[in-house]
Amino acid sequence: MVSLHHPSPLGTGPRPGARETIALLAALMALNAVAIDSMIPALEDIASHLGVTDENRRQLVLIVYTLGFGVGQLFWGPLADRFGRKPMLTIGISIYVVFAFLCSAAPTFEILILARVFQGAAAAATRVIVLAMVRDLFEGEAMARVMSLVAMVFMVIPVMAPSIGQLILTVGPWQAIFWALGLFGIVVGLWAFLRIPETLKDEHRRTLGLGDLLEGARAVVTDRQSLGYTLAQTALFSGLIAYIASIQQIVFDVFRRPELIGLVFGAVAAPMALASFTNSKLVGRYGLRRVAHTGTVAFALFALGHAAVATFGGEDLIGFVIGQALVLASFSFCAANMNTLAMERMAPQAGMASSIQGVVSTVLAALAGFAIGQAFNGTQIPYLWGLAICGVTGITLVLLTDPRRLFERLQPARDPAERGPAHQAG
Repeated sequence: MVSLHHPSPLGTGPRPGARETIALLAALMALNAVAIDSMIPALEDIASHLGVTDENRRQLVLIVYTLGFGVGQLFWGPLADRFGRKPMLTIGISIYVVFAFLCSAAPTFEILILARVFQGAAAAATRVIVLAMVRDLFEGEAMARVMSLVAMVFMVIPVMAPSIGQLILTVGPWQAIFWALGLFGIVVGLWAFLRIPETLKDEHRRTLGLGDLLEGARAVVTDRQSLGYTLAQTALFSGLIAYIASIQQIVFDVFRRPELIGLVFGAVAAPMALASFTNSKLVGRYGLRRVAHTGTVAFALFALGHAAVATFGGEDLIGFVIGQALVLASFSFCAANMNTLAMERMAPQAGMASSIQGVVSTVLAALAGFAIGQAFNGTQIPYLWGLAICGVTGITLVLLTDPRRLFERLQPARDPAERGPAHQAG
């Protein structure tokens, strides 16, 4: 377990314990996940109530939120590097809550879509600042372990969120899901405000001057490791976005089992959570690269195999769930580790790096995932081959980024001081 009992760099007293810290960071990131996943059962009701007749068009409720989330990250990082993590996090969550309630009051589909863009842009503060905070405190394998533990708790949300959305729909209208999002945001925001310390070190505080911003951005986009692993993660993340955009139609229209949407989503998400927990153990033993590269290969092979089986042999819903669980569990061995590898050299501009990497990975993944989702033709085949292309692209980018360190095993430091200022994880 990661030890977090030490004084705050700004003298604000001891930080919360490891379990609370991980739970809090996971809850912050879950604000984004629940805003997407709880919507899935409500898409049909939203479309019907707001007069949307094109089935593929209702995917926009999910996609535009993701786009807003991606673009919004560009702004939160520099602000967090200048004014600190905590105040920017508080502002971002407050805006998220406001737009959650505005979404519930949207009279037209177009206004709902606009409000979702701003809700996603506000939620971007959580992703940028949580990642920057972890980078403030940890390095290397310790950082990957913390991110994996955060991801494990965070991935419980996708297991539950569609079922929670369905439950809300049994007692209220689709607008009630947005009321629940607003209340969840208030609870998590208060928890963070009362318990989270400032983690930005004074020597890493940056100005908002154009020269300083450009210098930080240049460091991020010209670093081979930063850019390469960001793009590799983007390719794999595109597959996850495509899954989120397509799963409702696949379960409803292909397999005709709408009552099972929550169970299906949970059956795929649960192995992802287990894989994240396993990843937190493996990176300390085998190293970031060996685990991330193996996970990328597994993602591509499972995706290609699933697409081939479904295309040439056919499958039922159980086969689909098993295939997707294998592919997306593999993603869990890549996501936190590629995040860590992309951020590894970015300590002096962690906020800026988190912003730029987040914008690239989220926006490009949203566009690619939307394109795959829009190819839906009444079967799961276009989605499955799109997923396979994402996997192959991910492998290609890893090969181009780190050809001399493929599957590199962890090399323990000869002296504890060589591990840098990262706090030890045990």
